[in-house]
Amino acid sequence: MSYSRRVVIFLLLSASLQAATRNFDVVVYGGTAGGAIAAVSAAREGLRTALVEPTNHIGGMVSGGLGYTDYGKKEVIGGYALEFYYRVGRYYGMNRFANDVSWYHEPHVGEKILRDMLAGAGVEVFTNARLREKAGVDKVGTHVRALTTESGEVFTASIFMDSSYEGDLMGQSGVTWTYGRESTAEYGEALAGVRDRTPLHQFLVDVPARGSDGKLLPEIRGPQRAPAGSADKSVQAYNFRMCFSDAADRVPFAKPAGYDPARYDLLARLIETRQKAENRVPPLEMLLFIGRLPNGTTDINNNGAFSTDYIGGSWEYPTASYARRAEIWEEHKRYTQGFLYFLGNDPRVPAALRAETGKWGLCAHEFEDNGNWTPQLYIRESRRMVGEYVMSQKDLQTDLTKAEVIGMGSYNSDSHNVDRIIDEKGFARNEGDMQVAVSPYQIPYRILTPKRAEATNLLVPVAFSASHVAYSSVRMEPQYMILGQAAGVAAKLAISAKVPVQEIDTKALTEKLGADGAVLEYVPSPQTKAIMKARTAK
Repeated sequence: MSYSRRVVIFLLLSASLQAATRNFDVVVYGGTAGGAIAAVSAAREGLRTALVEPTNHIGGMVSGGLGYTDYGKKEVIGGYALEFYYRVGRYYGMNRFANDVSWYHEPHVGEKILRDMLAGAGVEVFTNARLREKAGVDKVGTHVRALTTESGEVFTASIFMDSSYEGDLMGQSGVTWTYGRESTAEYGEALAGVRDRTPLHQFLVDVPARGSDGKLLPEIRGPQRAPAGSADKSVQAYNFRMCFSDAADRVPFAKPAGYDPARYDLLARLIETRQKAENRVPPLEMLLFIGRLPNGTTDINNNGAFSTDYIGGSWEYPTASYARRAEIWEEHKRYTQGFLYFLGNDPRVPAALRAETGKWGLCAHEFEDNGNWTPQLYIRESRRMVGEYVMSQKDLQTDLTKAEVIGMGSYNSDSHNVDRIIDEKGFARNEGDMQVAVSPYQIPYRILTPKRAEATNLLVPVAFSASHVAYSSVRMEPQYMILGQAAGVAAKLAISAKVPVQEIDTKALTEKLGADGAVLEYVPSPQTKAIMKARTAK
């Protein structure tokens, strides 16, 4: 090979290597709604920002089917999160009804608005860019220097953020994390650990857990594995927040490969038992939550004892390989498809309920690139960071104010069921549900920061530092956005002062967030005050 040819090849290789390394002030990994807002926030602070998303969609659950927003008390949602819902309201022309905000939206609308916000802020967005599964993070001491994607692209930054539901960047960064449920003793939480008998999303009638052959019915694990209050590594149930339609062009529910109606024997028995107990055919809303969205679409969620939650199917997910996670996704889809097909076709289902199910199908104009099935599994909880401050039950119920406040939460402690068991009388029972009211509470900055001995330029606004109990409330999509906005401003303060993220001026952070519309103190609306006064008078 001639010298000149070698020089050309060298120059081409050098150019290729340079193109594969991208340098930014901030790199946000995970294009969830929280990640998108974190990137918008950092970019609006004047930082060159990249959003790196493993899939080809932006928005996580906000564009993946969860359009019936879990807002809790609306008065606590401000800043860029509220801007998002203002933009939704503008898209739907809510001003026609003297209202500026819409809390409900179609999946494609949620993604469009987040993409518009990213483009307007000048964020560089990289999709189909998943973190390399092993050795994807380059770290020296406490400093994360770069992340590498599966395609070999390298991203460097002064500040990194992990805004994925899974916490994969955090997981490769040498940061302490956990998953599952703590015991009641670990943080002094009465709601922690394995739950005692709970009333909601529960079997309201006694359904035998064993068939005539004495074997446990499918979808029942066995006796409760540990006493109430014990710690375990089990994870609350995941599901798909599907988009249904009752329009003429709806897509019929498909029969999944390998479908076995016996898998749903417990469901058939539940329907039969409730029909006898209540002297009526159970309506579909007993088995599904149907949240109406604009333009004839819906957000479908779990409801009741046996529904779209695949109880027990999520346990491996937090620590699973990418390949195993893909299998878990498929397992959830087969379970859910079978559930819907069973309700619409099995002769053991009353004709009226089959007919009601048959009025619905998948929305034909959503998720068209995925056969009208949402690509986003609802990962309600996966890894959780264990930082210098771990938010716990007391922060939702008694210790409501924080010196380093960055936003507020108000949604119930809301964990879906973790297990399905056979009780001491031989009946099926669900275990793990948590639906406990909280007071509006302030969220502290420290839940975003790792221990300073572990990482000093990493922020974690989605898999943040909290116990299972506290995470169950703060995990709502508006709060992820609120935390994302705070992370963007914190990144600017850390870079400007050249200090670790643990040492920023938190007073300046709070002041800047307040100036940008964040809600840092709960002030009930006049309508809420009137309702509370009326209730108190009773």
